[in-house]
Amino acid sequence: MELTAEHEDFRRVVTEVVEKEINPYVDDWERAGIFPAHELFPKLGAVGIFGIEYPEEYGGLGLDHSYTLVMAEALGQVNAAGLPMAIMVQAAMATPALAKHGTHELKQTYLAPVIAGEQVCSVAVSEPDAGSDVAGIRTRAVRDGDEWVINGSKLYITNGTQADWICLLARTEEGSTGFAGMSLIVVPTDTPGFSVSRKLVKLGNLSSDTAELAFDDVRVPVSNTIGEPGRGFQMQMEQFQVERLVGSYSATASAEIALRRTIEYLRVRNAFGKPLLANQHLTYRLAELLAEVDLLKEYNRAAAARIVAGEDATRMATISKLKAGRLAREVADTCLQFHGGMGYMEETRTARYYREARPRSLGGAAAEVMLRIHTVLEGMGK
Repeated sequence: MELTAEHEDFRRVVTEVVEKEINPYVDDWERAGIFPAHELFPKLGAVGIFGIEYPEEYGGLGLDHSYTLVMAEALGQVNAAGLPMAIMVQAAMATPALAKHGTHELKQTYLAPVIAGEQVCSVAVSEPDAGSDVAGIRTRAVRDGDEWVINGSKLYITNGTQADWICLLARTEEGSTGFAGMSLIVVPTDTPGFSVSRKLVKLGNLSSDTAELAFDDVRVPVSNTIGEPGRGFQMQMEQFQVERLVGSYSATASAEIALRRTIEYLRVRNAFGKPLLANQHLTYRLAELLAEVDLLKEYNRAAAARIVAGEDATRMATISKLKAGRLAREVADTCLQFHGGMGYMEETRTARYYREARPRSLGGAAAEVMLRIHTVLEGMGK
């Protein structure tokens, strides 16, 4: 995929927001264990980050997926991965189904304020007994006249303590099992019966709030259903493809930055009478990892080109997610090792990056699930 001057202009816009509105504050937000979404998101909405591929009618930019690629790569420059994760939940994980399948009224009420950054949203799929196994969810919405009555719980929900509404995946057909009979439903968080059970404490990505949510006889209109009832699993699978790709775009950019940062450190750090960068083993290892980053970057752009062309990118999204998670972990371990004891200190970006790289192989479905999907796509299993 060839990026144009317009793409690079947009990259500069996103980078400027990162440098002015995010990076100066991330250390404080990491210490606080949360960032002020309702203060930050309007600034991001003003430059179009939340509506890149969405219609101008609802405040979007009406651009193609290549600009989402540029946005995610630019967010790789953020000095704490929790922020890009929270931003991309709103931009590309909780809203694609609403934008594609929602009614005009739903999009006016819920999509437009999110695109503007005036509201915060989240997507709720995982449960205490159903993470990567989405077909195992138990949260249920039972129809009562023109309302859904929702009961259940959701776990590991990014933006969960700050969200104004949730894109909820729930079972809506009596007796349904497996992937059948689910629906995506917009649930405002000020609805009686909804509550945040607890804010979760994580190993990394500290500035991004993560929550367990409870639904106790939560009533919302049936008109809050996104698309056709009973087709929620299929729509969520579409959202997962976008989530996995944007995560890979950002992870790849972050890995390259971590490697460049390590190279600069080794250039000035002396040991045994010479800079560490003069050690051939270290330079070869860094060169090898930079080559892996370059390969994945080009693969990501090929996947983005396929989406722009209107083609199915499921296989490429699966591979990209798998490889990005593994590469991020490998890069993080190498960078910390090459920084020595200093890399283990919280005062360095290296220590934080090490903690942040690990969930790359967990969120959006574990690496083992990516392998399972790839096996099926290659015709080697079911």
